[in-house]
Amino acid sequence: MKYYPLFYKLEKKRCLLIGGGAIALRRANALLKADAIIDVISLHISDELAALLQNNDGELVQAAFSTSAITQHYALIIAATNSRDVNEQVGVYARQNNVLFNRVDDQQACDFIFPAEIDRSPLTIAISNSGSSPVLSTILKQQIDQFVPNAYGELSSFVGEHRDTVKSILPDLQQRRSFWQTVLNGSIAEAFLAGKQDEANELLAEGLKNPQELMSKGEVYLIGAGPGDPDLLTLKAFRLLQLAEVVIYDRLVSDEIMALINKQAKLVYVGKRRDDHAVPQGGINQLLVDYAKQGKRVARLKGGDPFIFGRGGEEIETLAEENIPFQVIPGITAASGCSSYAGIPLTHRDYAQSVQFVTGQLQDGSVNLNWEELISPGKTLVFYMGLKGLPIICQSLIDNGMRADMPCALVEKGTTKKQRVLVSNVSELPKTLIENTVASPSLFIVGEVVNLTKKLNWFNR
Repeated sequence: MKYYPLFYKLEKKRCLLIGGGAIALRRANALLKADAIIDVISLHISDELAALLQNNDGELVQAAFSTSAITQHYALIIAATNSRDVNEQVGVYARQNNVLFNRVDDQQACDFIFPAEIDRSPLTIAISNSGSSPVLSTILKQQIDQFVPNAYGELSSFVGEHRDTVKSILPDLQQRRSFWQTVLNGSIAEAFLAGKQDEANELLAEGLKNPQELMSKGEVYLIGAGPGDPDLLTLKAFRLLQLAEVVIYDRLVSDEIMALINKQAKLVYVGKRRDDHAVPQGGINQLLVDYAKQGKRVARLKGGDPFIFGRGGEEIETLAEENIPFQVIPGITAASGCSSYAGIPLTHRDYAQSVQFVTGQLQDGSVNLNWEELISPGKTLVFYMGLKGLPIICQSLIDNGMRADMPCALVEKGTTKKQRVLVSNVSELPKTLIENTVASPSLFIVGEVVNLTKKLNWFNR
C-alpha cells in the first residue's frame, strides 16, 4: 500500500493554493467542504475562485510565486500552476518547511493525493489507486455511489446522537458492537432509511429497554428478483441480499442473481414446478417464521414481483399473524421485463389501450377464465405460467370469438442471454410448440402489439 488512507481534520486550518485556474478552483471547493480556510498566490485568478476566497475569509496574493509571499504556516500546500518550474519551487519550499504537499502535474512528488469521494456527510467514502488512474477511481466511485443510499449520512448522524446513551446502557464493548450491528442491519435502520425517523427513534428507545430481546429478533425481506437479468434488480434488493443470513429462494431466480447473494448466507431452495412442489406453501410460510424467530435476517427471494402471481401476500399474512417484522421489495414483473426485452410494448396508442395479466396455470386441465372479459378489442393479454395449458388457452380464445390470426408471442427465459421469442398467431402457436422445445419460464403475450417485435426487438437483434 503506497498511500495510507487517512482522514485529516482541516477545520479552520489554513491551506495554500499556488495557481488561480480551474484545477485550483476544484481543489479549493474540495477543501472548503472540510471547513478549511483557503489562501491563494497567483498572478492570474479566475473570477469564480476570487469570489470563493472573498466569501470564505481567504486571502489572495495576486503575484507570481515567491517564497517571500508565504507569510504564515499552512496545514498543506497545493501547486496547481501550468509551470513545472514553479510547481517544483513550491515543492522544494514545502519539503524544507515540513508542510504536506500536493503537485497536480506529478503524482510522484506528492506527499498526499486527492481520492475520488462519495459524500454522504458525515459519512465519506474515499477511493484511490495511488494516483495510477484518476479515471478508474472515478468509474469505481460511480459504481459504488449507486449502492450507497443518500440517507446513510443522516443514519451516521442518528447513530452518533445515540452513542453515549447506548454506551451507558451497554458498557461492554462486544455487547455494544452486537447491538449496533442489529440496529444497522435491521428494522431500525430500514425505518430511518425509509424516511421514518420518528419510528426509528421509537424502535431504538424500545430496543434499549431490553437489548437482548432486540438482538434476538429476526426480520424477513420479501424480495422480487425480477425476470432474470441481474441488472434489473433494484438497489434496495441488492443491499438487503448482502445483509441476509438466510435466503429462501424459488426456481425462477436466475443463477446470475443468486451469485449476488452474501456468500455467508444459508441458501434454502423451495422451488416449485407444476405438480412438483419441493416445499408446500404452508411449509415455506413456516420456514420464514422459524428462521425469523431464531433472530435471523431472512430474504425470501422470488422471481419477478412477489405480489403478482407470486403468493407473496400469503407469506406476509403469516408473518403479520406471528408479529414478525417484514419488508416488501418490489421486483420488475415478467410481463414488463420480458415484453420490453422482446420489443413488444404492452400498450400502444394505435393497437392496445389496456393490458391484462392472467394466470395460465389451469387446474386439472379445466379452463376457469372469463373469456368474454378477456376478448375485447384494443387489449393486450399476458399469460403467466401458461406453457403447459397453452393449447387449451389458444383454442378457448378462438372458441370465444378471438380472430384465429391474432398475433401472439412466446418469450422463453426473457431478459437473460438465453432469451428466445417465438412469434405466431393463436391458431398456429400450438403447432409451433410441437416443432420447438420450449422451457419454463416462458411468458405468453397476445395482441396486435406483437407485430411490433419485428421492428423493436433490440435485445435479440
